[in-house]
Amino acid sequence: MDDGILALIIAPLILFTIFVAPIWLILHYRSKRQVNQGLTAEEYAALQELAEKAEKMSERIQTLEAILDNESPQWRNRA
Repeated sequence: MDDGILALIIAPLILFTIFVAPIWLILHYRSKRQVNQGLTAEEYAALQELAEKAEKMSERIQTLEAILDNESPQWRNRA
């Protein structure tokens, strides 16, 4: 009886050690290396473009709020 239970525990452990653990380690250290490398030139350019767009949107929002403040001073209280 004990041999059957022991086999049920050892068999998955051996399969995990042979197949899952090496793949897990490879993927883990590959992702660590990618994180440590930082942003690529493409990613940095995309980030810069997004930052510029956000800045333009912020300026537009400020302009729209200034226009609304002049034309309808109570617009903020309506919401």
